[in-house]
Amino acid sequence: MWKGRFSQDTDEAVQKFTQSLDMDWRMALADIRGSIAHVRMLGHTGLLSEEEATVIEKNLCLVADEVRNGTLVPKVSLEDVHMNIESRLIELCGATGAKLHMGRSRNDQANTTVRLWLRKELLDIWDGLNDLISSLIKKAEEHAETVVPGYTHLQQAQ
Repeated sequence: MWKGRFSQDTDEAVQKFTQSLDMDWRMALADIRGSIAHVRMLGHTGLLSEEEATVIEKNLCLVADEVRNGTLVPKVSLEDVHMNIESRLIELCGATGAKLHMGRSRNDQANTTVRLWLRKELLDIWDGLNDLISSLIKKAEEHAETVVPGYTHLQQAQ
């Protein structure tokens, strides 16, 4: 991505420091979900033919399966989660796959991916908190008559 401006390869230490793939790979499924929604819009508006939209969506689903089962291993040379998924999509469906980014900037894609991923993470946390609250209520009901000494200043209160 950076090679067009520089005559020498980027130093390996700089590449290691600036790459984010080890952190953003966990957002791969969110990136794919955003891309599926985008390709459906492209098909619906006629920017892609129905056949092209179907081919891209089908192959995005295959890429999602590969992410889930661990057979798609991210390549650091492709820099980020978006390029890894795009590269695999193009491997699967050729030049049609490159049409996915029509009408969508990389910033649009990255922001959508982060928002979808955060939404899922927050909903998972919410579910966990609801489970915790339910457990605490159940224990409180089970021990409604249990005597527990009160403490103040690290001493039993009166």
